[in-house]
Amino acid sequence: MRINVSARHFRASANLKDFARDEVMRLKKYYDGIIDCELVFDKQREIRSCEIAIKVYGTILNASVSSDDHFKSVVGAVDKLERQLRKYKAKLKNQRYSRGEELLERGVGIV
Repeated sequence: MRINVSARHFRASANLKDFARDEVMRLKKYYDGIIDCELVFDKQREIRSCEIAIKVYGTILNASVSSDDHFKSVVGAVDKLERQLRKYKAKLKNQRYSRGEELLERGVGIV
């Protein structure tokens, strides 16, 4: 998985970048098919936000969280993406299962 980290209106510290990369790598245990990850940090007065876009096969999953700290924002965005990945994976499994049922109804079996 390729991870790209960028910041708007400030320069992100190495500590913040490493923390964000470690948190995003947590998502690999939910779905191995993550192709690309884009992290964007933003600072506006006292509001700190984190936007994460993950590219998986066929779609892009997005999460954005604002709080008073970048680290809290990263954790919140990763939590949102965990839920989205679980839902995406369940959807894929359901499609595969329904496809197998269609083949069995037609009489096509595995020999």
